[in-house]
Amino acid sequence: MTVDVNQRVSFETRHNSPTQPEIEQMLSYLGCDSLDDLIDETVPESIRLKKKLSLPAPYNEFQFLKEFKKLSAENKVLKSCIGLGYYNCIVPAVIQRNVLENPGWYTAYTPYQAEIAQGRLEALINFQTMISDLTGMELTNASLLDEGTAAAEAMSMLFSTKPREKKQACKFLVDTNIFPQTLSVLKTRSQPLGIELVIQDVSETDLSDQDIFGMLVQYPDSNGEIKDHSLLFESAKANNISIAVASDLLSLTLLKSPGELGADVVVGNSQRFGVPLGYGGPHAAFFATREAYKRQIPGRIIGASVDKEGHTAYRMALQTREQHIKRERATSNICTAQVLLAVMAGMYAVYHGPEGLKRIARRITGLARILEKELTAIGLEQSNTAYFDTLKLPSQNNLDPLILRQNAESSGYNFRYFNDGNIGISIDETTTPEDVGSILGIFQDTLSLEKTLLKSNKIEITFDSKLSRTSDFLTHPVFNVYHSEHEMLRYIKRLENKDLSLVHSMISLGSCTMKLNATAEMIPLSWPEFSQMHPFVPKDQAQGYTELFEKLESALCEITGFAAVSLQPNSGAQGEFAGLMVIRAYHQSRGDHNRKVVLIPSSAHGTNPASAVMAGMQVIIVACDEKGNIDINDLSDKAEANKESLAALMVTYPSTHGVFEEGIIEICEIIHQNGGQVYMDGANMNAQVGLTSPAMIGADLCHLNLHKTFCIPHGGGGPGMGPISVVEHLQPFLPGNPFVPIGGDKAIDAISSGPWGSASILTISYAYIAMLGSSGLTNASRLAILNANYIKEKLSKHYGILYCGKNGRCAHEMIVDCREFKQIGVEVEDIAKRLIDYGYHAPSVSFPVAGTLMIEPTESESIVELDRFCNALISIREEIREIEKDIYDRENNVLKNAPHTQRVVISDAWNYPYSREKAAFPVPELRTNKFWPAVSRIDGAYGDRNLFCSCIPVESFAELNEAEVG
Repeated sequence: MTVDVNQRVSFETRHNSPTQPEIEQMLSYLGCDSLDDLIDETVPESIRLKKKLSLPAPYNEFQFLKEFKKLSAENKVLKSCIGLGYYNCIVPAVIQRNVLENPGWYTAYTPYQAEIAQGRLEALINFQTMISDLTGMELTNASLLDEGTAAAEAMSMLFSTKPREKKQACKFLVDTNIFPQTLSVLKTRSQPLGIELVIQDVSETDLSDQDIFGMLVQYPDSNGEIKDHSLLFESAKANNISIAVASDLLSLTLLKSPGELGADVVVGNSQRFGVPLGYGGPHAAFFATREAYKRQIPGRIIGASVDKEGHTAYRMALQTREQHIKRERATSNICTAQVLLAVMAGMYAVYHGPEGLKRIARRITGLARILEKELTAIGLEQSNTAYFDTLKLPSQNNLDPLILRQNAESSGYNFRYFNDGNIGISIDETTTPEDVGSILGIFQDTLSLEKTLLKSNKIEITFDSKLSRTSDFLTHPVFNVYHSEHEMLRYIKRLENKDLSLVHSMISLGSCTMKLNATAEMIPLSWPEFSQMHPFVPKDQAQGYTELFEKLESALCEITGFAAVSLQPNSGAQGEFAGLMVIRAYHQSRGDHNRKVVLIPSSAHGTNPASAVMAGMQVIIVACDEKGNIDINDLSDKAEANKESLAALMVTYPSTHGVFEEGIIEICEIIHQNGGQVYMDGANMNAQVGLTSPAMIGADLCHLNLHKTFCIPHGGGGPGMGPISVVEHLQPFLPGNPFVPIGGDKAIDAISSGPWGSASILTISYAYIAMLGSSGLTNASRLAILNANYIKEKLSKHYGILYCGKNGRCAHEMIVDCREFKQIGVEVEDIAKRLIDYGYHAPSVSFPVAGTLMIEPTESESIVELDRFCNALISIREEIREIEKDIYDRENNVLKNAPHTQRVVISDAWNYPYSREKAAFPVPELRTNKFWPAVSRIDGAYGDRNLFCSCIPVESFAELNEAEVG
């Protein structure tokens, strides 16, 4: 027997699930001789790539982790005392292992099917309650992307809700001492909306100026100073000026809340609540406001409602505010929260409780005061009168910042160095008395002083009575009972058990691409070399990250065919906005300030028109024909009619209808002939990779959903990443950052707070590409198309399929038409809820066509799982026929009453005309492998009428968390 000792199992065979026999079986079912034949029938020849992707040879998993560990070692992790909204913290091990590193939490989808998402919905309610309590506000959302974008959302919301007497006001006052990265994002977001930023010391501003509609202050500010803004806020209120406050969440355990001071909106970052630094992200931002803004608040709100049985249940509330409903009238394109990170931050508060959080905060401010006392003793000044965790040392003749920096870095510490010679030092949860002694020693060395030991590890701390917090917070039992690890572990697991995720079954969401998030891709996330790095450290300390970014950008350029990439946008919607702002800057650089019209097909994602509005564009909708393709005549007419003002076309390819449109090259040419740029929405890029490319079809720019095509997990609704890739003439306008020299030489201002967005999760996409390589990536696209066509063919015998290409093939997804069932009272929602009884999350419901299901299987599902899913839908079709034949009543049937909980099935009362077995075990395999929904169908309208968005009362909480079967 001959053995090849170099042979190892390739990652491709682990990720691309169908085996060769399964591929042949599916091809036979489709009537195709080969996979090449199927691709030829699906992807137009005119846009096919003529050569393979030029990428490095793929690693197997063992090789990759070994090599990646070497690359990670190029990052030097120093103790960062830089602050600026980013702080080292301790991630409780019970949360790291059981949430961050747990696929039961990170592979779940956005909780649109609330009956099978009660665990993370409760975790998000905890997060919302924590934010509301600490900020002193009435209402909060379930997280935003980062502090900078949250501040920008606050500015936009206050601008769109100006009082009548301020309708013409366009000035937004921003305090000088705001975080610079936040200011940069505000500049980007204000320009297209016609908002004038007034950046100055707010205490010296004439608030009687009728052009000022709102203001933003930082509390504590960028220097670390805590100021009493109560009189300022009273003056603002008297002048009808709305107030936004960017605040540090941990400091609010000791400081008077912004709500008590009179704020209208409070934003910030929950990162220091047990979420790793990650070189800038991902972190869960927060947005809290008064209930008066409940119809305008951006992002998702989790609320309490009741289910069919009258039991308390959670759901996403007030969804009519969101961009997928309002489309081109939306004032925000937010579709991605940071759910996984919000869950972690909320769990951190649950684990520590109010007293534990105060203990951490007191320890931090105590260490800062000890450091100030010791520095003062050696003759150094400290300028912050009141502070929480940050000292500011003004420039002093006897202290050379360059020598100090050298000494600090050689001792393993990073400080903040201002351009004017000032020095900032921020203390955090991980700081020890030994660290304070080391920092003192660095200053003593710099001043050539004899080193001395700390005189005390104890100090009295007090805040001015006007600033000190006296109100209670986190009084609900959930924050006061799970402080031992054993109880915390059980609580996390109890919530996890209520949620369906990819660990249970395929999640076949069209346009959302719920593919395998391989363990080997996820492991490096927890490595300290990636997770414990501050985003504003000197570049020479981040050489591992730099190399990773360069390799990832190079690979994405090869895949898209474009010249350059910006990794900064930290969601798909942010990528859309970034791309449009780059196009806007390009037109303006050529003097074409009038180019503001964006053409968008009627089938587009709701974020497309919402992003265009945010970018100051005028949206014109282009019709689609009866086959779901863009109506080229309508497009041509509208492009010609607007040729002097045309900025861009936003097009998704393959289309949102799941088809490779044959006329895509002509479509792009029409736009170019009329002076516009072509923006390709990258939502469906996973059907393109290795087969065609955005450049090949004629686009100028695209965003890439790394949480879709490139395997970053959805995390229950976030994190995500949406980098943009551009042609050469758009490269100069890629976004910059105030601390890090990135972007083009004519860079627009920042899109996100972090220079590289949510940098740490870029390791996942890098790993995915590195281990699949050219052949594996191309085969992933081919198998996604195969799996989709296999499902389409199986279901077409039972359901109508709405759109296909000219050869009868779909791309990587297809639309199942359920509208005919309305005549017997069966809605598409009923089918979605009945799928839960079969152990499946519903496909995309009523998108992009009302009354339909959009199904996408991905390449990482085997034929066994595809068949099991198809059999569930086929079985449901038979149940619909039973209603058609009047075997079951139109109002009281197994679909209308779905899903069926275990509590319902085992109850003494059974008042349904079908059997318990039919309800719970419609197919035999469920008898041995059953996922039970935690609640029955939820009444969404009740929840909106009775909005309740924080932890429910104690008696309901006890009921919801009682030991449940299932």
